[in-house]
Amino acid sequence: MPAPEGIEIQEPPTAGAWGEWNPTEDSARPVRGKHRVLKQRGGLARSSTVLGVGVIAAVGASGIATAQDRPQVAISLPSLPDLMPDTLSGDRAQQADGEDAGASAGAGAAKTGIIPQQSDRRADPGELLRSRILQQAESQQDAAAAQEQAEAERAAQEAAAKEAKDKQEAARKEAEAVAAAAAEKAAQEAKAAQEAAEAKAEQERLAELAGSYALPTSAYTLTSHYGDAGSMWSSGHHTGLDFAAPTGTPVKAVGSGKITSAGWSGAYGYRIVLELEDGTEVWYCHLSSMSVTGGSVTTGETIGRVGATGNVTGPHLHLEVRKGGSTVDPLAWLRSKGLTV
Repeated sequence: MPAPEGIEIQEPPTAGAWGEWNPTEDSARPVRGKHRVLKQRGGLARSSTVLGVGVIAAVGASGIATAQDRPQVAISLPSLPDLMPDTLSGDRAQQADGEDAGASAGAGAAKTGIIPQQSDRRADPGELLRSRILQQAESQQDAAAAQEQAEAERAAQEAAAKEAKDKQEAARKEAEAVAAAAAEKAAQEAKAAQEAAEAKAEQERLAELAGSYALPTSAYTLTSHYGDAGSMWSSGHHTGLDFAAPTGTPVKAVGSGKITSAGWSGAYGYRIVLELEDGTEVWYCHLSSMSVTGGSVTTGETIGRVGATGNVTGPHLHLEVRKGGSTVDPLAWLRSKGLTV
């Protein structure tokens, strides 16, 4: 290539100028062309650098350059694809543009007197390996950190889900407890209301019955009760209720009905039998006198008087209540009719 105008082309210096240079015959080849030397403004040379064609040839051919007064240095150039496989395609892709840029850079280097070396344009293999190891380690660390973060997020989600489930279960149990308490309270209130209603109804019934029934006598004292045992009674136990009262005390019908029997009855003395509308029989015994001997009577009507006839130890009214031919407790029966005995 012809030299640009204004550039002085000189022959390369002789061996004496470089010291003693001894490249091998295989790695050295004749140096052709001329090198330019730029002089620094002010008369001083900026650089006496000369392109050592022999040095470049020795480096490219993996030769060894030696000098008598310097230690021997081995110069070798590794294969470019082995060092930079990832960037080789990019270097080839940019080769076209690099040629123009290289030409410009070469011209600038020639002007400044600086010769670019192979190590400036190619990365060190060890540094590339170290960089790759660091990148791989960083990638593994990032992956481990991402996995750890994912595990932490999953654990947090599970904990939150468990907490929400526990809260929901606790709320459900609390709601069930509240509902059960409310149901129990309502049942108790309903039961109390029912009992109150039943008690009220019973009171009303007894009040109504009290208007329909009356005590058999007044100014009395209860002596012998139903079921009392003793030899005084032929059955071995008392079959009625005794109202002790002075002789001549009025005896009244406990309810409306009809007189089915009136007269002497052995151990019972004078006796009146009153049959009520429901078929219940009431016996009045030991009477001193009888006011009625038949027909219908109403509640509270006087039917006789207290006496001491028959098998007695003193004046009293022996009252028996019979249903279906069997005796029942007169005291309980009178109370069931709303009467206070």
